[in-house]
Amino acid sequence: MLGTNTLEKIDTAAEVTNISPFGFWLLAGGKEYFVNYKDYAVFESASIRDIANVVEDAEGNLHWPALDADIELKALESPQDYPLSYK
Repeated sequence: MLGTNTLEKIDTAAEVTNISPFGFWLLAGGKEYFVNYKDYAVFESASIRDIANVVEDAEGNLHWPALDADIELKALESPQDYPLSYK
């Protein structure tokens, strides 16, 4: 009888899957999100290389080193709970 490996590799790396003139799609935490340039203007004039260079930490915080930009994964999951401007 062969044993079963119950340890699975969990891929926590974030990945940009597509870039359009309006924003980009980001795969993180097993879900895909659309990041609109209207909401995150720092990416609008960024190069494809800089947008694609995203790092995800263990808590789900996303960081773009070349742009010095950060987005919490929670903000993409529930944007209504994280307003992008002060009122």
